[in-house]
Amino acid sequence: MFKSLQRLRPVALLSAALLIGLAPVSSSFADAGPPELSTGKTALVKHPDVSVGAQYDTTHVYVASADLDAFVNSFLATFGGKASPRAVFTVTPTPSKTASQYVQTPVGMLSVFGFETPIPYPFGNERTGYLVTDIDQGVKAARAAGANVLVEPFDDPIGKDAIIQWPGGLTMQLYWHTKAPNYAPLQSVPDNRVYVSRDEANNFVRRWVHFSRGKVVSDNPHADAGVIGRPGETVREILITSGFGRMVVFVTDGKLPFPFGRETTGYGVADLAQTLDRAQAAGAKVLYPAYGTGSGKTAMLEFPGGYIAEVHDGE
Repeated sequence: MFKSLQRLRPVALLSAALLIGLAPVSSSFADAGPPELSTGKTALVKHPDVSVGAQYDTTHVYVASADLDAFVNSFLATFGGKASPRAVFTVTPTPSKTASQYVQTPVGMLSVFGFETPIPYPFGNERTGYLVTDIDQGVKAARAAGANVLVEPFDDPIGKDAIIQWPGGLTMQLYWHTKAPNYAPLQSVPDNRVYVSRDEANNFVRRWVHFSRGKVVSDNPHADAGVIGRPGETVREILITSGFGRMVVFVTDGKLPFPFGRETTGYGVADLAQTLDRAQAAGAKVLYPAYGTGSGKTAMLEFPGGYIAEVHDGE
């Protein structure tokens, strides 16, 4: 199981007071309507579904080597689960060394890296690793859907990897194992939290949905922007589900208070208050206290080593 983390992964701030003073009117950064998935666009080439399952998605986390133990211990104390033994690998196609651990929890998986050498470009910018049924087919499907292949497929000790980037700037890893892994489904599928501009929102959603063979579950142009640190305003929020799991897309003007936009993943938990208590007892900081919406509460945490995560009600 731990070997799945041997995939390469080298994984505008405004004060809250100023933001609260912004006009509480309809969204100042909502997009004008749903993405066009077929009309008025060049047809996208059909391809097989290359997803395997949300339990194989891994959030890539980069911390200093000295912070590895503190981070992993804090994360496990907060969410439960277990970690692989630590080992040192080369996980890039060019020379490098990183201490690495795979962290498996009921609410999502992590690939944690503590590089002992400089991180080769563009590694460290990818946020998530997605297992695909075939790496060549996955890269072909991504290209056909409009992704830019930043790093062509390359061999690692147990499979192959590639790095791709979508319109709007979302960078991710695709990986494949020579011997297929077998993990149980997650207790709670995490959200891949994506921030895009109005200029690229529809284009990105259309292309991601095509690649992932997913669907837009909801597209709310007037969601409560308190969930991204801007209470009193609204934001366009799009929920997409696919064989790769859940993705929440926030369409913004980029004027995000810290730490919003720095998180990559949101974790659903049975009891948010208890989770925040456990996190703080394990050395994490609450950066944004629990904020209530019609669908529950959300908060932001920073773990030792600097990893920032959203946590919300609901499994």
